[in-house]
Amino acid sequence: MKHFTVLSLTILLLCGCAQKPVKTAADVNDGWTPLFNGKDIKDWNVKIHHHDYNENFGNTFRAEDGMIKVRYDQYKDFNEQFGHLYYKTPFSRYHLKFEYRFAGQWMKSAPAYTLLNSGVMFHSQDPKTMPKEQDWPISVEMQLLGGIKEGKPRPTGNMCSPGTDVVYKGRISPDHCINSSSKTYYGDQWVKGELIVLGDSLITHIINGDTVLQYSKPQIGGGVANGYDPAQKQDGKLLNSGFIALQSEGQEIDFRNIMIKRLR
Repeated sequence: MKHFTVLSLTILLLCGCAQKPVKTAADVNDGWTPLFNGKDIKDWNVKIHHHDYNENFGNTFRAEDGMIKVRYDQYKDFNEQFGHLYYKTPFSRYHLKFEYRFAGQWMKSAPAYTLLNSGVMFHSQDPKTMPKEQDWPISVEMQLLGGIKEGKPRPTGNMCSPGTDVVYKGRISPDHCINSSSKTYYGDQWVKGELIVLGDSLITHIINGDTVLQYSKPQIGGGVANGYDPAQKQDGKLLNSGFIALQSEGQEIDFRNIMIKRLR
C-alpha cells in the first residue's frame, strides 16, 4: 500500500508539471508586445501622398535614439505630402500604448492646421490598396495636438475620421473631428497616449491615464479622404479591424514605447 501511495503521488506530480504552460515573452510582460524594436522600422511600411507604396521619401520616417522620428530636413517644399507609417499586420481588439512629443520644426509650406498636429491612425485600410495620389487612408484617427498659445485650450487625443464615421452620443457624428476632454500640453514634453479598441464596438481614448473620449461603431463613410480606389470605400461597412499607423503631416514629432496587448 505504501509503495502504491508513493507511486500515485509521483504520477500526479508529474502530470501536474506536464500540464503547466510554458511562459512566453508576452506572458512575462503581462501580454504586452512592443511594435517598435527601438532600432529600425523593418516591421513598418510607408505610404506618402504623391509617392508609391514603401517609398520613404526624404527619409521622413526614421529610427534614431530609440525613437521613431518624423522629420522634414530633406524636403524643399511640403507639397501636401501627407504620410503614414504602418505596422506590418492588422489588429482588431487591443489595447495600444505609446508616448509622443512634438519636437523640431513645422513645415511652413504645410497647411496651417498641421502646426503641432499629428496622429495615430487605426482600423486603417491596407496601405497596399492606396493609389499613389490618395492623400489620407480610410481610417479612424486619434489626433494628437500641442498647445500653441498659453491659456488657450487645445485638447489632444481627439477623434478624426478620414473616410469614416463613428457613433457618438447615440448617433453618427456629423463632425469630422470630435474634441476630447483632455488637458492642453505645451512644449516638447512627453505625453502618454492609449487606445482601447474593441473591434467594431466601443473605442476609448486615454491621455496620461485619464479617459478623455469614447465612441463606438467605426464604419466607412464621410468625406475628407481623396484619391482612393472606389472599391475600398464601402460606406456603412463596420470596421472590425485594420492597420495602425503613425502620421506625418508637416509637424516634426517623436514616438517611443509603442506597445500592444491583444484583447479577447
